[in-house]
Amino acid sequence: MKYPLAFLLALMWAGTAPTAAAAEVAPLTTPPVKAGAPAPAPEAIPVDELRLLVEIFHKLKSDYVEKLSDKTLIDNAIKGLVSALDPHSSYLDEAAYTELQEGTTGEFGGLGIEVGTEDGLLKVISPIDDTPASRAGVQAGDTIIKLDKTLIRGTGLNEAIKHMRGKVGSSISITLIREGVEKPIEITLIRAVIKIRSVRGRLLEPGFGYVRLSMFQVHTGEDLVKQLTKLKADAKGPLKGLILDLRNNPGGVLGAAVAVADAFLDSGRIVYTEGRAADAKLQFDAAGPDLLAGAPLIVLVNEGSASASEIVAGALQDHQRALIMGRQTFGKGSVQTILPMSNKAAIKITTARYFTPSGRSIQAEGITPDVLIDKLKITDLGAEDGAFLKEAELDRHLANPGKSTAGKPPATPASEDLMSQTDRAALAKSDYDVFEALNLLKGMVLLQARTGAAPATSH
Repeated sequence: MKYPLAFLLALMWAGTAPTAAAAEVAPLTTPPVKAGAPAPAPEAIPVDELRLLVEIFHKLKSDYVEKLSDKTLIDNAIKGLVSALDPHSSYLDEAAYTELQEGTTGEFGGLGIEVGTEDGLLKVISPIDDTPASRAGVQAGDTIIKLDKTLIRGTGLNEAIKHMRGKVGSSISITLIREGVEKPIEITLIRAVIKIRSVRGRLLEPGFGYVRLSMFQVHTGEDLVKQLTKLKADAKGPLKGLILDLRNNPGGVLGAAVAVADAFLDSGRIVYTEGRAADAKLQFDAAGPDLLAGAPLIVLVNEGSASASEIVAGALQDHQRALIMGRQTFGKGSVQTILPMSNKAAIKITTARYFTPSGRSIQAEGITPDVLIDKLKITDLGAEDGAFLKEAELDRHLANPGKSTAGKPPATPASEDLMSQTDRAALAKSDYDVFEALNLLKGMVLLQARTGAAPATSH
């Protein structure tokens, strides 16, 4: 059966019907018109191109080997229209839209992997802390080539995500390719309810705090403030320094990134965005105060730090408020906007690029750390108890001619603030990046105290 052109055009443009949701997002695609200014001329309808689309629609309806519904064809046309734009734009059907909303609030079902597409391949941006994926050893940069032993090259992002999600307690096998590993890695994961606690923290040593952000959710900024308050209470006073860990943080809500950066700045620009539409041109400034009062701050990043993580790292780096430490970040410098549609679905499209306070775009470049840390892990410290061996502990060591050591016990640290050698060794073995960051942070605190330098401030 043939469909008249007018009927098919009505189907294709149904998503732009004037609903409440459409009215809210219209400024993102239509610049405002000044009072008294002539109305802009409407864009010409590409009749020839639409006629071709209708022709293809009809051919598929009449000649494809299996019967196709109008909804299937229209949905597929929309998906192709949006997903072909860039790796971060996509059409979200009702189920996918619901899942996205659940993810930004902190609870959903699945494996705990943030993924994206690259050259038709499914790439792991980062595993999420304390999820089946992170516990199984999935790493940022892994390429997923099979799901349940089925090749997925060319599979759409939403379809792959839908396949990875499922009934809690059910299993799925994923096959990965990892750089530096010759053979594919096959892992079986058990799906679980993913409850993301985006902010975690502890004292590494008295006065030296550590805060881990696993992703940026709606309440991440508020939770960070609460965590800093708790660390100060545990330290019984102001913190001497802090490590902010953004490694393998895939990003999230833009407002949360602004709130996190604001927590460490007294004033100044945090980020600004530029796009074609007037409403896509935004600027976010810090209101202060700096909750650390200028105490030294180190931000840890790696190749899994993306989007909102890069906004925070870039802002603090530009203001010289923090030392960025680790490895080159992912390089996602674009902003996506969720536009609800009249059918309870939505489209996620790229509407702007964001820039750091100094005007840097990190798109496809990333944030370059001030201090680079090679990707390595200490596996053997050379001592049974994990402590470092000293000259004075060696059998038949030479005595110091200026001091008598007879009968004296081994020297102990001058301050109770210091970790024991065993604890330091354990930290170095479990997380070398944090170990190095703590050493550098303590050096920064010592230098600040000895030079009497004023606390770092934004400028």
